Amino acid sequence: MKKFKYTLLFLLIVSAQSCGIYSFTGTNLHPDVKSVQIDYFPNNAILVEPSLSQEFTIRFQDLFTTQTNLTLVKSGGDLQFEGEITGYKINPMTATAAQTAAQNRLTITVNVRFYNNKLEEDNFERTFSHYYDYDANAQLVGGILDDAFNEILERVTQDIFNASVAKW
Repeated sequence: MKKFKYTLLFLLIVSAQSCGIYSFTGTNLHPDVKSVQIDYFPNNAILVEPSLSQEFTIRFQDLFTTQTNLTLVKSGGDLQFEGEITGYKINPMTATAAQTAAQNRLTITVNVRFYNNKLEEDNFERTFSHYYDYDANAQLVGGILDDAFNEILERVTQDIFNASVAKW
């Protein structure tokens, strides 16, 4: 019976040790990584929405401060993100019988350069985008614009987060 208890205790200790780097937010960070630097993402798209750059940057920073224990720094971060918003497009998606648009799609595209200064093989430059469909008779202002930004920015920031620190 004692041998069984010791074996069980040994297995519990070994299994707990194997989860040392994993966190409940799904991140897979090296233990030496303590800080993150997220630079301002300027809007270089042909069509410019004035508040988009600031809103994207703030939401991306908030994602890291709420889902990791990393310290947000202005320079010299263990993890560094930089890039630009490269696309802000509105396209008609579906047509009515009268050959007019029934639905429009807003698509936002962001180019991201990620540097992991502790593990350089994780570095990448990739493009992330997402869209929001809305009624063609509606103006993309006020609540509709807020809903579009909420959905698109949540998805894009989460995709960047997953690609960089969760490695999904």
